[in-house]
Amino acid sequence: MSTTNIPLAFASCSIGLPKHTLHQKIEAIRSAGFQGIELSFPDLISYASLHFGRDIAEDDYSTLSEAAKAVKELCSRHELTIMVLQPFSNFEGWPSGSSERDGAFARAKGWIRIMDAAGIKMLQVGSSDSVGISSSFEDLAADLRELADMLAPHGIKLAYENWCWATRAPKWKDVWEIAKMVDRPNVGLCLDTFQTAGGEWGDPTTESGLVQGVSAEDLTRRYMDSLKELTRTVPPEKIYFLQISDAYKLDKPLADQEEDGLRPRGRWSHDWRPLPYDGGYLPVTEFAEAVLNTGFKGWVSVEVFDGKFKDKYGDDLMGFAHKAMSAVQLLLSTATTAGGEAK
Repeated sequence: MSTTNIPLAFASCSIGLPKHTLHQKIEAIRSAGFQGIELSFPDLISYASLHFGRDIAEDDYSTLSEAAKAVKELCSRHELTIMVLQPFSNFEGWPSGSSERDGAFARAKGWIRIMDAAGIKMLQVGSSDSVGISSSFEDLAADLRELADMLAPHGIKLAYENWCWATRAPKWKDVWEIAKMVDRPNVGLCLDTFQTAGGEWGDPTTESGLVQGVSAEDLTRRYMDSLKELTRTVPPEKIYFLQISDAYKLDKPLADQEEDGLRPRGRWSHDWRPLPYDGGYLPVTEFAEAVLNTGFKGWVSVEVFDGKFKDKYGDDLMGFAHKAMSAVQLLLSTATTAGGEAK
């Protein structure tokens, strides 16, 4: 299987330090040969605040839409596609008539305005990590169906991603079951090496870094069975994009409790997700192999959150972007070779 025609992207939130501008990030991403970016909503807010010379609120959709037009032009000059706006979170499952549900749908309308302004045709929705939402997949699917129907007239697709610390749908199989219930042509999946390997195999709260309760051999066997099921059951056209990263095995395991509003895997995700082959330990190549074996040829995107970035790379955005390109190419070639051998 050839991966030469797979388009490669980079999440804007995954490169540099808070002081780096979106323009600087875009220049580095393009210099390394990436063809697209995931536009992070916080990066859009930062860009808008700098562009207009004042703090821009996250619900100032008129101003953010104007900024989005400027970001579109910036990306066009650098020959980059804005392939998705992310992360749209804590949307589905709120009780009918609640202020949370009203706020979620108001936010959806605002994000659609931004996407129209920037010509973005895909919205990433992370599986909710909120408490107080319905435990019924049917209820979650109903909200996502309504969102999909809001997006459809704008030509926008909804990429539903499992977040491994989510309250209701932490696994790839959960979001796939919900997506099938939604049953809309513009709804598919965002799959992520960290979210599955770090949810089904790794655990930041244990000394071993592994999910406990079974032997390491049985854990790996269970994980590989899950990947085989993914390859067998998810059509490639329903995988809208694949995000890649790894995770550090922690010297000191995280406390198995919520801190700062985040569960352990959420905290792990925010600060300990390096590039593949850059210090992590998760079986991410196997996950990429499973996705590629479906026949998937969509966007592959780097989404990392490496809290060691400054120590490892300093201010070298260009060097980091080029290292990320090498990591992507190595991951895809390794996964492709492994897939071929497996067959």
